[in-house]
Amino acid sequence: MLKKRLITALLIIPLLVTAVWFDEPLPWFTVFVATWGVLAVTEFYRMATTLKVLPLTGFGLIWTFLLILSRDSKLLATIEPHFDLNLLTLLLLTSAIVLPLIWLILRHRKIEAFTSWAWTLIGILYVGWLLGHLVALRGLDNLGYSDYGNNLVFFTIFITFASDSTAFFIGRAWGRHHLAPRISPKKTWEGAIAGVFGAITASLLFNALFNLPFNYEQAILLGVAVSVFGQFGDLVESLFKRNMGVKESGNLLPGHGGFLDRMDSVAFAGVVVYYYVILFGG
Repeated sequence: MLKKRLITALLIIPLLVTAVWFDEPLPWFTVFVATWGVLAVTEFYRMATTLKVLPLTGFGLIWTFLLILSRDSKLLATIEPHFDLNLLTLLLLTSAIVLPLIWLILRHRKIEAFTSWAWTLIGILYVGWLLGHLVALRGLDNLGYSDYGNNLVFFTIFITFASDSTAFFIGRAWGRHHLAPRISPKKTWEGAIAGVFGAITASLLFNALFNLPFNYEQAILLGVAVSVFGQFGDLVESLFKRNMGVKESGNLLPGHGGFLDRMDSVAFAGVVVYYYVILFGG
């Protein structure tokens, strides 16, 4: 299993790095994240069917894709320079709530209509809205720092990877006390704490090597926040899978499961870093 995880990672990481770094003239990173989001939400809706729920899958796929695209300010500027990005995002969120309700009312089958609407909306928000923050993070190049957006995305992914890897190996070797046995039996407090320290180390190292204007205190705070929220994101997805009675969201990524399995931590981490930069700057 470990060998498969490493091989899959070695195939995906170069694609991810290329997409982030070479985002001109085409928005490769936005396309990468949007494609990942569509595949992840497809797995989410497939898992929902195990609960005998019939989400509006086609609608959910389209709106997830559009919601992620809408967070790319550069892409929208090439289409319409004067278009209000915030208005578009609000329009997509509002239509994601209203349009499925209208469609379900028009359908002949009224049983389980509310459940179908709820799961459709959950998929759009959980995948599309959360992943969209990585695209928005990539677009924060207008704060006066060279390659700011690029490095913020790498910073988020690198810290999350360090946290997950440290938690995995330490928990596997020395973990004794279960963190959340009813949700994810293999996770331990030892692994979780080690993950926090791994994230702090990675945050300090990345901040020192690359062009990020965080001081030591900010780098430590971000390391802790990314690790904690990333681990919560992992537990949230484990809770979804446990409720749906599945072990993995898919099998398209050998050693890692599905696309939904690989977005859980980094999506939550992207949200943390994005709002930290927006609210407190660097």
